[in-house]
Amino acid sequence: MTDGDARRSLDAAVAPASLEDIFDLLAGWWDEVGEVTPSTRFGFETAVIEIAGNIVEHSRGDSDARRFTLDLFADAQRLVATFRDDGDPPLLDLASVRMADAEEESGRGLALANAGVDDVDFRREGDRNVWTLETRRT
Repeated sequence: MTDGDARRSLDAAVAPASLEDIFDLLAGWWDEVGEVTPSTRFGFETAVIEIAGNIVEHSRGDSDARRFTLDLFADAQRLVATFRDDGDPPLLDLASVRMADAEEESGRGLALANAGVDDVDFRREGDRNVWTLETRRT
């Protein structure tokens, strides 16, 4: 377990290539975070990548220069990822998220994120979408 807080940040374009940057950011961050169970790590990474994928795929806005930030934070009790993006607000209700049926080709991202961490929160702050993922260390 980390002796102090572990923090990493990324500012990137809303583009598929940025997903690789997230994987790289996570890899370096885990070295600082210290020991977590494999299931906690897998669930957290899955949630982060699913939300990032949703931002890349579904983010809407007038500009081709859309950006997002990702802030990772860990302390002795929890792991937190916070995304901020400048797209239009998504049309969703987190309370109604469910896993897509086997026949459906999409619709699993938010359900997988919900399953991977203890809490998924979405809010709008000014002109930014803010996603916060949090899980307890185990």
